[in-house]
Amino acid sequence: MTTTYREALREAHREALSADPRVFLLGEDVGRYGGSFAVSLGLLEEFGEERIRDTPLSESAFTGAGIGAALRGLRPIVEIMTVNFSLLALDQIVNNAATLRHMSGGQLSVPLVIRMTTGAGRQLAAQHSHSLEGWYASIPGIRVLAPATLEDARGMLAPALADPDPVVIFEHGSLYNLSGTLPAEPVAVDIEHAAVRRSGTDVTIIAYAGGLAKALAAADLLAAESISAEVIDLRVLRPLDDATIVGSVSRTHRVVVVDEAWRTGSLSAEVSARIAEQAFYELDAPVERVCGAEVPVPYPHHLEEAALPQPADIVAAARRAVGPRG
Repeated sequence: MTTTYREALREAHREALSADPRVFLLGEDVGRYGGSFAVSLGLLEEFGEERIRDTPLSESAFTGAGIGAALRGLRPIVEIMTVNFSLLALDQIVNNAATLRHMSGGQLSVPLVIRMTTGAGRQLAAQHSHSLEGWYASIPGIRVLAPATLEDARGMLAPALADPDPVVIFEHGSLYNLSGTLPAEPVAVDIEHAAVRRSGTDVTIIAYAGGLAKALAAADLLAAESISAEVIDLRVLRPLDDATIVGSVSRTHRVVVVDEAWRTGSLSAEVSARIAEQAFYELDAPVERVCGAEVPVPYPHHLEEAALPQPADIVAAARRAVGPRG
């Protein structure tokens, strides 16, 4: 069937709500408004106010309510409008959701899913264009997912709800209108491993979320120059799938890491460090990183584009890694 990323997410919610009466959705405007990005449009009419709950504008309060519900055996899905607003719920996520299993000696589980929109590229200016996934990926006690395809958008929610521990899902805002086809029936999706989205032999390009399409576009441009790029979609940001990353680097011996976040302290830095630790002698060139500029994301379109990784930047980094040919 033909669908969009947004509709794939909505169908995943519909399937979860239909399959398990413990599942419910809560957040700002998820009910009558249909969600800030229309992911939950129509679910209130289908499942009612007990299952689709509009909340006050307090991220700390409704995230805490989700944690409490999870502790009591329910399977809440908390929607936080955009990642910058999640900063208002950091205490609940970091000090409660992520730690309660450990602080209780394994007696308490928090089977909670938190969804939020991330990323730039839509002229929403500095406060609504953050890419903070790397922050969350550094926190023990949670799993962090970043679906970049229709299949993952639809398929990651079910295993996330089945996880006994908190799962944070980042949806890049530029992907909601992504369209394509999906099987009529849901397909099981792995939330343990990265995915090889394109095979190659000369250089590995590692990306995730909104960066995946740019990495694939760069791979097409490189192919025209007879440079074969393998593209890895991280998908699971915590725990990172070291085996897939190292396996690819061992095949290509060169690597470019794409990360929309700021370069300093970014997820790209962690990936680069792991490659250096585990595959240093497989490298024929230094690890290249293509990251967002170290500035608050600008509002003007041309400046925003300049501040974010683009296919041309990825191509240039791959050329540097591969070096002169012939």
